[in-house]
Amino acid sequence: MARVKPLAELIESCIGPAFAAQGFASTDILAAWPEIVGERLARYCRPSKLEWPKRRRSESATPESGTLVVRVEGVFALELQHLAPVVIQRINAHYGWACVSRIVLQQDRVGRAGRAPARARVDPAAAVEVQRAVAGIVDDGLRAALDRLGTAAVATRPER
Repeated sequence: MARVKPLAELIESCIGPAFAAQGFASTDILAAWPEIVGERLARYCRPSKLEWPKRRRSESATPESGTLVVRVEGVFALELQHLAPVVIQRINAHYGWACVSRIVLQQDRVGRAGRAPARARVDPAAAVEVQRAVAGIVDDGLRAALDRLGTAAVATRPER
């Protein structure tokens, strides 16, 4: 009987090449990111890629340190900039060698995992009006699709 493989083994083979293209040797930096920078800061920043310096043939075999590009929400960029030396030290301690010498911040939106988007509100009278408008359509699939479209069109976005 075949052995059940942990999901981590399968994920590495699937997304490992994509991470390698961005300069990461493995996917564990994303998993370890909250431990490295702390839970609070990890919600607002993520490593994007690791840029390695170009090698010359005459150089020694010891690898040079790279530059970590981090996507960060605008308001936390200043905090991460001040904490950059500490973050670099923690990354290097995590990997056991000086793999990162510099952090470059890239201001961008960072997705919030585990947080459901706010639902739009639908006025009950408008929803009834949409149902009346699509009631004459014979095809069930088309009627349901148009009902969803009409409901989305009359919905109001929640306040942020």
